[in-house]
Amino acid sequence: MAIATINPATGETLKTFEEMSEAEVERCLAAATAAHASYRLTGFGERAQWMRRAGDILDGEQEQIAAMMTTEMGKTLAAAKQEVAKCATACRYYADHAEEFLADEPADAGAVGAARAYVTYQPLGPVLAIMPWNFPLWQAMRFAAPALMAGNVGLLKHASNVPQTALFMQDLFARAGFPPGTFQTLLVGSKRVEPILRDDRVVAATLTGSTPAGQSVASIAGSEIKKVVLELGGSDPFIVMPSADLPKAAQVAAFARLLNNGQSCIAAKRFIVHDAVYDEFERLFTEQMSGKTVGDPMLDSTDIGPLATEQQRDDVEQLVADAVANGAKVLCGGAAPEGPGFYYPPTVLTGITEEMRVHREEVFGPVATLYRVSDIEAAIELGNLTEFGLGANAWTNDEQERERFIRDLAAGMVFVNGNVTSYSQLPFGGVKRSGFGRELFYQGIREFCNIKTVWVGKPSS
Repeated sequence: MAIATINPATGETLKTFEEMSEAEVERCLAAATAAHASYRLTGFGERAQWMRRAGDILDGEQEQIAAMMTTEMGKTLAAAKQEVAKCATACRYYADHAEEFLADEPADAGAVGAARAYVTYQPLGPVLAIMPWNFPLWQAMRFAAPALMAGNVGLLKHASNVPQTALFMQDLFARAGFPPGTFQTLLVGSKRVEPILRDDRVVAATLTGSTPAGQSVASIAGSEIKKVVLELGGSDPFIVMPSADLPKAAQVAAFARLLNNGQSCIAAKRFIVHDAVYDEFERLFTEQMSGKTVGDPMLDSTDIGPLATEQQRDDVEQLVADAVANGAKVLCGGAAPEGPGFYYPPTVLTGITEEMRVHREEVFGPVATLYRVSDIEAAIELGNLTEFGLGANAWTNDEQERERFIRDLAAGMVFVNGNVTSYSQLPFGGVKRSGFGRELFYQGIREFCNIKTVWVGKPSS
């Protein structure tokens, strides 16, 4: 894929970028190594000052940054503004809490025969971040804010269709006052990742993306004995039980499925509904989905913008066509509109069977699949019947059912009577083929730290 800004609303190529040469990449790696040698010795107070300044820049330039993201990947302008604000909040959160999260932790010195014993957290060095286009600022920031506050330095290989956002990230931290080389963007294609990851100066990596991309990065990192954090795909279940508030559940269900124009790893994708309330939920949910306005993402009246790329739209079309060919029923949507841009309407499918690709694969677009189940056992079984395990939604006001879902749903995150989302204050990540490791909260900032044991002997008598 060329490194370029292509407006998904029109299909027009607005700006292209030259890929970095080998010499330019080498200069970045050398700069990162040199920067870390001194940056790791800075104090939390200094880093926090710079990180808060980054948050201030994001707040002050929210309109321009949001418009840039919308133009590059098609999310609505309103959603883009919310993303910028969320990134500013994350900057301040880690500025406020990094020192606390990474404070030395005392151990039982007496039990190990020491005068003093404790655990200390120290930065690893240059970390390579391989990031996707769907939340182009937030995905990169939820790595950058904790990593930089821990004393690491960052190398960002962003998706090739969001180069302006990628370059903005580098500029943001430079303007905020971080030392040169602390955070750099590498404008390279995916084929250039392996030699960079294998370079001895890169000590670890994090990737948010597809399962095949995760397999590749994990394999390379494993062969080099390097730490890696993976946040991969999801096929999140949204389970509705008879005691649920159906109107609210249907409203949140539509929001969850259509978040970011349906392009979110943690979007609810499979809607599993108890037979006793299935018909009513289907009606309410279809009304919500079909009532959304698809159009220009720059307009306040638009609910759903275009998909990010032509290939993304084509992939969704093929999955829906396969389902219909195998007997699925389309309750709304189901066909791309005529005209320019990579649009696809909110779509609800029923009658899903094992033969259909939508039953097995993650649909990265505004397409929902509806399932009818007879009881909680069947709901949990179907909810877990996927290779992914990122998030899960459960809607019930029955306390025993809540505990069953929390205990038995195989996911890194379970949200009861609410939409799965990411917060700086909670760890984020999955199980099974959704990846491993955690982002955000104190777990996220510790991922790229050397958790060093310190044992100090008793003085000689």
